[in-house]
Amino acid sequence: MPKPPIIVIKKKGGHGGHHGGAWKVAYADFVTAMMALFIVLWLMSSSSKQTQIAISGYFKDPSGTANKVGSSMAGTGENLPVTKQDMAKLKIELQKSIQKLNDLVKLKNNIEMTVTAEGLRIELMESEGGTFFNSGSATLNQSGQELLALLAAELGKVPNHISVEGHTDAKPFTGKGSYSNWELSADRANAARRLMQQDGLRADQVSQVRGFADQRLRNLKDPLDASNRRVSIIVQYLSHDTDADASPGEDGKDQGEEKPPTEGAKTESETPDK
Repeated sequence: MPKPPIIVIKKKGGHGGHHGGAWKVAYADFVTAMMALFIVLWLMSSSSKQTQIAISGYFKDPSGTANKVGSSMAGTGENLPVTKQDMAKLKIELQKSIQKLNDLVKLKNNIEMTVTAEGLRIELMESEGGTFFNSGSATLNQSGQELLALLAAELGKVPNHISVEGHTDAKPFTGKGSYSNWELSADRANAARRLMQQDGLRADQVSQVRGFADQRLRNLKDPLDASNRRVSIIVQYLSHDTDADASPGEDGKDQGEEKPPTEGAKTESETPDK
C-alpha cells in the first residue's frame, strides 16, 4: 500500500500587531495632573493668606469674570490691591495678627480700627501713663515698636498708600521753649513712619505725614482725655475706589470717622509728665 504523505506544520514566531502609542498620552496626562495637584497643595500649605485667596479665586473663576483676586494679573499673590470691599477683611486680618502677640493683648483697649470714608483708620491711643510713646516725647517705647513693626509687615504686602497722623490733647506743653503740641504731634507721626519703613513699608508707600496737635480731638467732651493723644495710621483706598457711591459725611457718621474740632479748642498739648 502506498504510504500517506507526511505533513509538516511550521510555526513562525513573531510579535503581535502594533498597539500604537495612546497609552503614552494617557500616562503623560496623568503625570501632569499629579504634578499640578502637588504644586497646588504645596502653595496652599506654605504661602501667605493672600496667595491662598488668589489661588482659590482662580479655580472658582479662571476666566476672571467674577472679579476674584486670583483672576487678576497679580501673579504671586503678594501686593494684591485692597479695594473698598476688601478693607473690612484687612481689618480682621490685622486684628488676628495683633492677638497672636501676647504682650499686646493687654493693649487691646488702646487699639481701634474703623473703616471710614478715607480708608482703614488704625488708632493707637495713649493712656495716662504712656502706652506707645515715652511720656511727653516722640520716642517709641517697647510696646509701640512691636506693634508698629507688626503693622508694617502686614501693610507692606498691599499696594495701598499709607498716611500717618499725630494728635495730642489740649494740655499746654511746657519745658522746651517754643516746642508745642504741633511739633510733638508731627514728631510722633514721623517717628512712627520712620520705624514702619524700616520694618516693612515700602519707601514710596507713605503718602502723607501730618501733625494735627489738638485740632482733631477724639473726645470732644473731654479735651484733656488721654485718648486724644494718639497716632493714626490710615490705609487709603485705591484711586478707583474713591467714587461717589457714598458721601464722606455719611461714611464718617456711620463708621466712626472723626468729627471736626469744636471752636475755641486750645492749640497747645500735653505736658512731659503725663
